[in-house]
Amino acid sequence: MVKIGLQFKATLENVTNVRPEGEDFRWFLKLKCANCGEIPEKWQYINLMDSVPLKGGRGSASMVQKCKLCARDNSIDIMRDTITPYNAEDSERFKTMVQFECRGLEPVDFQPQAGFAAEGAESGTKFPEITLLEKDWTDYDEKASESVGIYEVTHQFIKC
Repeated sequence: MVKIGLQFKATLENVTNVRPEGEDFRWFLKLKCANCGEIPEKWQYINLMDSVPLKGGRGSASMVQKCKLCARDNSIDIMRDTITPYNAEDSERFKTMVQFECRGLEPVDFQPQAGFAAEGAESGTKFPEITLLEKDWTDYDEKASESVGIYEVTHQFIKC
């Protein structure tokens, strides 16, 4: 079992507490089979609501799948307690946002999509349902009378 952290990096303008919102937040990943190296073309997602039993009664995981190439059973699980918001002071630096417990699968790419939330850095204005698919997001904070944004979203994976 390997623990892999997804590190998030962005430039924040007048917002803080960027985070995935809700148990149904979808982490879109490309996953590589650690046994044969196969990386399927399509994006796959995992979320906290999904729990699939592992063979042999060894607990459960967010996703269990059989590799199409080598037929090995692999799994990946979201470590719920590791989900951490990205704050204003983290701007322009990599910060681990979530960790995955991997058995035979390794995330190699991440695609941020819908379901993020943030707050105005000074005003506390809530910004729900942020979509980061374009790697940039902008809005206007009425309370603070200023523009807000999340720019140049990027990521990397690290072993924990």
